[in-house]
Amino acid sequence: MPAPVPFKEGVTVIAGRIPIRTHIITEKDDIVEVVKKYTGEIASPGDIIAVAESVVAITQGRAILPETVRPGLLARFLCRFPGKDGSLATPQAMELAIRETGTPRILLGAAAAALGKLAGRKGDFYRVAGRHLTLIDDVAGTMWPFERHIILGPKDPQAVVDKIKKATGAEAVIVDVNDIKNVDILAATGGVEQEMLKRYLEDNPFGNDDQQTPIVVLKTAGR
Repeated sequence: MPAPVPFKEGVTVIAGRIPIRTHIITEKDDIVEVVKKYTGEIASPGDIIAVAESVVAITQGRAILPETVRPGLLARFLCRFPGKDGSLATPQAMELAIRETGTPRILLGAAAAALGKLAGRKGDFYRVAGRHLTLIDDVAGTMWPFERHIILGPKDPQAVVDKIKKATGAEAVIVDVNDIKNVDILAATGGVEQEMLKRYLEDNPFGNDDQQTPIVVLKTAGR
């Protein structure tokens, strides 16, 4: 973990991180109740509760087995272009992207990507079709029993963090973090200075495998 530094306006200092081990979270769980249950004796007002976006999506029923998705011709065609390591590189994932966004916007995104490629520019597909599509994990490899599922991004993450703060008294964020130090904050409550927080999460303290730690509490100094 990075050394403690001022977190907001030179006053609040992050003093430590506590990964929280949970049960296997499924669509039968309420993520707010899960967070309250596991952080109730750990997080205090002023602390920050960080939740991995994948488990939020799972509790919303947004983990989908590929074999339940019948891709159309458009999905079969467009999935050839992201590259084999892209998150929309299978017909099923692309079909779900089309359903999330709508055909017109997907086609505009594809056109923008083609023009961007000619100009030597990347990322135009997502800029036009929607940033939310970057959150789709194609056969994500998350913890059992979701290691074979396509995980969509969570719905209305701002409402979720607001409910977590109301239930726990602590600040809350929903984040997407990978192992190459990319941190995407999907939503945060008002007491969180987002750019500074990324420093404390870029080494990905969340655990999706045997660790089962999709929640991390960041303790502030004196709490």
